[in-house]
Amino acid sequence: MPVSVKAVAVFCGSRLGNNPLYKQVAQKAGQMLAEKNIRLVYGGGAQGLMGVVADATLQAGGQVTGVIPHFLHKREVMHEGVAELIVVDSMHVRKQIMFSRADAFWILPGGFGTFDEMMEILTWKQLQQHAKPIIIVNTAGWADQVIAMLDAAVTQGFATAYARGKIEIVSDIETALKHSETEPTTQPVSIEQF
Repeated sequence: MPVSVKAVAVFCGSRLGNNPLYKQVAQKAGQMLAEKNIRLVYGGGAQGLMGVVADATLQAGGQVTGVIPHFLHKREVMHEGVAELIVVDSMHVRKQIMFSRADAFWILPGGFGTFDEMMEILTWKQLQQHAKPIIIVNTAGWADQVIAMLDAAVTQGFATAYARGKIEIVSDIETALKHSETEPTTQPVSIEQF
């Protein structure tokens, strides 16, 4: 029986990016999470795609948890409309709280911060610290080069295909939602698979 998803952490840009489709996918993510009564857990900012996904969730009547380091208060502009806004001391604590509050992770278009969050959560999964779904929503091919980098790590002998399989690539939010409902993992894994 699938695990019920109560909260999804969305990693995405604090900027809007150059393609209007990026904003559309962030809006769709927020709307769908609200419609399905799934809490949004995100970086707490009011700007860029982070602000778009939070606004869309709130406008559709959804629940939002924002987690932001105090030093980003001005740079990312804290979202004052979020009922649960957790202000922390560091990026590390931010990621730990987002991890602990989420049942799945969606990576939407973003930049270096988004890549950092994605790689850390993927590494934790590779090291068996969790079995939560990690899903890249590859809107308009924004993540093609990131995916190529992950694949290159395998072909160059720095990662296994098993580890590469810990992150999924989808083209839309509807598929991300379907892939967020997963069977719990109970099978032991051998060290060679890492």
